[in-house]
Formats: sequence, structure tokens, C-alpha cells
Amino acid sequence: MGDDRSDYEDGIARAAVASSPDAIVALDRDLSVLGWNPAAERLFGWSAKQLMGRRAPIVPAELMAEHNAVMERVRTGGQVSLRTRRFHRDGRLLEVRVDTNALRTDTGTLLGYVSVYHLADDDEVARAARRARLVRRLTDVVGDINAELDLPIVLDRIAGSLTELTGADAGGFVQIEGERLRLVSGHHLPSDMRGTTADLHTSLVGKLLRTGKTVLLEETSPDGLHDLVWARLPGLHTVAVGVAAVKGRPYGALYALFAKGKAGHVELELLELLAGHAGIAVGNAVAYQEAVRQRAHERAVFDASADGIGVLDEAGRVSQWNPAAAELTGFPAERVIGGPPPFPLPDPGEKLTIRLESGRWLDVLCAAIPETGEVVVDFRDVTRAKELEEAKDLFLATTSHELRTPITIVQGFASTLDARWDDLSDAERRSAVHTIAERARMLGRLVEHLLLGAHAGADELRIRIETFDLAERVRAATLGLPVLSDRHRIEVRIPDDLPKVHGDSLATDILLGQLLENAFKYSPDGGLIRVEAWAVGDQVGLVVDDEGIGIAAADRERIFERFVQADSGNRRRFGGVGLGLYIVRSLARAQGGDVTAHSRPGGGTRMRFVLKRVTGVCGSEHGMI
Repeated sequence: MGDDRSDYEDGIARAAVASSPDAIVALDRDLSVLGWNPAAERLFGWSAKQLMGRRAPIVPAELMAEHNAVMERVRTGGQVSLRTRRFHRDGRLLEVRVDTNALRTDTGTLLGYVSVYHLADDDEVARAARRARLVRRLTDVVGDINAELDLPIVLDRIAGSLTELTGADAGGFVQIEGERLRLVSGHHLPSDMRGTTADLHTSLVGKLLRTGKTVLLEETSPDGLHDLVWARLPGLHTVAVGVAAVKGRPYGALYALFAKGKAGHVELELLELLAGHAGIAVGNAVAYQEAVRQRAHERAVFDASADGIGVLDEAGRVSQWNPAAAELTGFPAERVIGGPPPFPLPDPGEKLTIRLESGRWLDVLCAAIPETGEVVVDFRDVTRAKELEEAKDLFLATTSHELRTPITIVQGFASTLDARWDDLSDAERRSAVHTIAERARMLGRLVEHLLLGAHAGADELRIRIETFDLAERVRAATLGLPVLSDRHRIEVRIPDDLPKVHGDSLATDILLGQLLENAFKYSPDGGLIRVEAWAVGDQVGLVVDDEGIGIAAADRERIFERFVQADSGNRRRFGGVGLGLYIVRSLARAQGGDVTAHSRPGGGTRMRFVLKRVTGVCGSEHGMI
């Protein structure tokens, strides 16, 4: 009975091979033909009788290396499928698809190889027909999706269509919400998964976005299930993801999940097409929702805008005028509505910068609405930008002057020494060299300020945060100051128990030097310069007082900006390029402290500098700030 059963099964196997529409060729380990079915005879033109026990002469010489490589890969346990060429008996080259596997015993011993051939054109025709059928269905699906404007319904239809078109076992649509993904619709997924969120960057969507492509096909295993959409789908082996973009930006993604079916190029192409159409459908639904919301929010946005906004009717009369427009121009809505705007307008698409009688500068833009004949006017305050532009121009002029003077003097004295060295007395030569050295020091300090200002503006000040003795730095900075001026008196008050601070001692040296220099510079008539430090709370504070020209209340913050001095006339009177206090504040804040300006009781200026006091151990380095 057992032998009969075995004979029956062998007969069935032979009949299946004989009746197969694909050419099946069996080879022994030496690549001689063991089996050559009727379909192989029809495909290649040789009969089984002619080739049994021989090598089949169907592999072109130029493809013999490829053929041997395939056999070697199959012999070592692989399975190979490729498109290649083979000879027909009449000499024609056939484009074929061949799948090759090993022929082994139950114990794994290699007996030979078996290859299944069919014409590649048949594959392409079948794929083209299937693709055409699915694309026609896609057209119907797209029409159905676009007929709906309710976003949740649109998303549900997309998820359902995804499985229908790709043959996936399940599908879902995830929405990108900042750095998170949210599952907003699913088909053949557990209902309690809806609303689940996951991290964007660790998901397949994040991986796809980083590639810059629109679709991704990835095979997985149970050990690799980490994504919110497909982690709970039993038997999952392949995931296809397509990005849906709205107005050119990724809005979400479609997941096609394969647990039983198979994904190929056609499925991936359909996913890409559906994702593109999904983006359009979602965009339409989102636009509809936005239009509905806009009716409720339009007035609030118009009123809350920081830009001045006006709307002109066809006759050029103001019909709307928001609160910012009234504040910027000084003209309330009731004064301008029904009349022309209170300033000239540029042509649509152009920008016009104007100055109002109040001194305020405005950038004005216009946009025409062809459908209604109206014109929207948008304008914003650019006074600070204009002031900064003027300050930069003044900075360039001042810097040129500051550089030219010492350079001219150095050049003049150097030329004199070069031309008249033997004619000058020793005292005259020493005087000239001293002048050159002094002016060179001035140039060095000016260049140092320019470099520090540039590094501070680019947030490139390198600061080392450590523990240091502020009292020691103050004493070093003020040492010798009393002999520098016969018009100033120096007073230093530092308590013996002043706590140490967290900061950068070198940066603090530069900072203290600039504050003391300013105290001398801006008190030209002399007077008391007092330096005092104390500890309060978790800070150590220090003030530098002078009895000089003082700072107006409106300028106490402006003086810390680049290229600014309290009074424009100060540049000519005192010199400088307006970077000193900008550098001072940058250095202070880089250390976790601050510098502020105040009026000194009785006249003059008080500069207040604070750092964090030491309460424990510190010694770390900060990088670029």
C-alpha cells in the first residue's frame, strides 16, 4: 500500500512538471540535464531526448560567468531570481525570467539544481494589464475620496482604498503632529489603536522623510516591530509607506501592511499614486475646514496683527483699518475709513519705505485682489532698522577716522625716522619711537574691540566657567589707576570676606578694564571714581561710579547695542566705535551674569556688574555661546 501511495505521488509530480506552462529544467551537480519538460522543449527548441545527460547549450558565452555565480549562490543555500538571456535552438536570444533553486535530498545533500523559465515579455504584459486595471480602479477611488470634504471620513476612505488597491492585509493613515505621529485612521486594524501616538524620528515615516523620497518598502521581522501602526499585526513581513503632502509639506503618511500578501513594484507605485492623491484630498478637506474656521477667526487675526493692515475698495477708499494701523500712523479708524490712506502707496508687489511726520519709518506693501477689485495694504515699523543702518554707516565712518588718525601719525613719525635718523637727536628719536608705540597700542586696542564685537555678534565668545576671586581681579584692574590722571580720585571698597564667583577671569579682566576706561573717558572734568563690591543672595555685585556726563534714562539700554553711544555727538567728543559696552554685556551674560547702567545719585553714571557666587565646587568648560 505504501509503495502504491509513493508511486501515485511520483506520478502526480511528473504530471505537474509535464503540464506546467513554465519551462522546468533539472540539472545534476555537473550541470548536465536531468529533466527537460515539454514547456522547455517549446521555449528553447531542443527536445528532452536530445539534451538528457548533456549540458544544455542555452547560456551565451558572455553570460557564463553570471550563470556560474548563480549556481554557486544556490549551492550555498540561496535562491536566485533574475532576468537574463538564453539561446533558442535556431540561434535567437530570448529575454527570460529564471528562478533557480537547489535540488536536495531530505537530509540536505545536494543532488543538483532546478530552474523555472518563462519569457520576460509575458511578465511585463501581465504586470501592465494588472497595473492598467488597478489604475482604472484608482481613478474611481480618487473620485470617491475627493467627493467628501469631512476630513475624518476622507481619511477613513483613504485607508480602506489603500488595502483594496495594493492587496495589503491592513492599512492606516498617520498624521504628522510636530515631532509625533498620530494614527488617525485604520483599516483591518484594532479599533483601539486609533489615536495612538509615536515618535516621528524613530518611525519609518521619519526614515522615509530623511531619504527625501516619497515611498519606502521595508521587510521586517517580529524582533523589529517598534512602530505604532503595525506592531500588533500578526505575521507581518513587509511594510510600505507613502508620504502624503499638503501644499508641498508632509502632512501624514499611508501604511500598507503585508502579513500574507506580497508587495512589489506595482504595489509600491500604486501606493505612491494614492499618497499623492490623498494629499490633494486631505488638502481640500483641510482647506474647507480652514475656510469655515476663517470666518470665525478672520476678524481676530486682523485685529491682533502687529502689522498695520488696511483694505481699500475699488475707488481707493479705506474700508478696513486695524488697531495696529491706527497705532503706527496715529490715525484712528474713524478718521481714515471712507477716505484715502494717510500715506502714498507702492505699486502692487513693490515695497515703499516712507517716513511719517511723527518721524516713524514704515515699509509699505500692497496686494491687489482681482476678484473684488480691492487692495490690501500691509505696513510695519522699521524705525529701529533704519536707526541701526544709520548707526552702522556712522560706525564705518568713525572706524575709518579712528584708524586713520593713529596710522597717519605712525606713518609720519616712521617716515621721519627713516629719512632723518642721523639728523635727529637721541631725545627726538626716543620721542618719535614713543609716539609710534603709543599709537600702535591704540590701534591694537581698536582692533581688539572690533574682533571682540564681531565674535560677540556671532555668539562665538569662548568662555571658561570656573571659580575665581573677583576681589583679586578688581585690585589688579585698579592697581596704578590713581597715577593715570591728576583730575580723578580712585576709591576701591572690597570687603575682605567677598565670596568667590563662577565665571571667566580673563573675560572679567576685559570687562572691568572697559568699565573703568569708560568711567575716566566720560568724566572729562575729573571727580571721584569709586569701585565697590558686595555679596547679596546667590550673587556678587560690583559697581563702578563716576561723576561724569551721565546717561539719559531713554539710553540706558541702547548703549549696550552695537555701534551706539548715548549721544551721537559723543563720537566726536570722546572717540570710539560704539562697541565697548556691547562687548561688556556680552562677556557678562556669557558668564551667567549681567551688566546694567543707572544714574548715580548726585550726577554721573553707575555701571552695575553681577556674577553668581560660589556655593559649591565648579570647574566645567562651556563651548561656543
